[in-house]
Amino acid sequence: MVIAVEAYKLAYMALPKAACSSVKEALARIDPDVELPPEDKIDVHTWHDLYPTRRFRPHRWEKMQGHWRFCVVRDPAKRLMSVYTNRVLQFEDTKNSIKLRDGRDWLPDLPREPDPDTFFLNLEAYSQASSSIKHHALGAWLFLGRDFDAYEKVYRTEELGQLAYDLSLLTRQTVTMPRRNTSETTLALEDLRGETIDAIRPFLDQEYEHLEAFYKNPLGARVHDACATQVARVS
Repeated sequence: MVIAVEAYKLAYMALPKAACSSVKEALARIDPDVELPPEDKIDVHTWHDLYPTRRFRPHRWEKMQGHWRFCVVRDPAKRLMSVYTNRVLQFEDTKNSIKLRDGRDWLPDLPREPDPDTFFLNLEAYSQASSSIKHHALGAWLFLGRDFDAYEKVYRTEELGQLAYDLSLLTRQTVTMPRRNTSETTLALEDLRGETIDAIRPFLDQEYEHLEAFYKNPLGARVHDACATQVARVS
């Protein structure tokens, strides 16, 4: 499902862990088709109930031609680290996983409150054990598509102020961009052990390649790219 505000012909594709709670709230507060609950009943889940995040479907996006189509991207390493700090530490997705609690034959014996290295070394298994972990750790292209030319504008999470300004111009409404669902703790890629970084490197390489117009890969060139370069030099 595309998140659309028909009154202003806006269309937004949400990427989990890329300020989507903040953007959804900003849109909901100007969308005349949305009926908000009382303020004391509002929490972070309110915005996701109003505007569920769905995977990208080209045929649905094509129907949004004529709308001002946009998305927000985030540095892949920071986005992946926030899966741990937000979903594991803050929302306790792994601790509350029934599959991890009760055990499954196809799941390894994993701690329900893992440290960062244990979590990322076993990310696939934790994704199988928790649909929420899986949802938030999927690649950006599944939610945004592979062609960014399909958008009128792509914002980085560092540019939410510009997004609010642009939405204000487009809607002639005062649009503010709150900071919602931020992690209570921080975790950086360099905080992980080398073997952990090696384990998640293939995923990050793919993500940085997809988002190369917006972020530089801190891990450098992929191994096969580096080898190809070396061969070319020798030749």
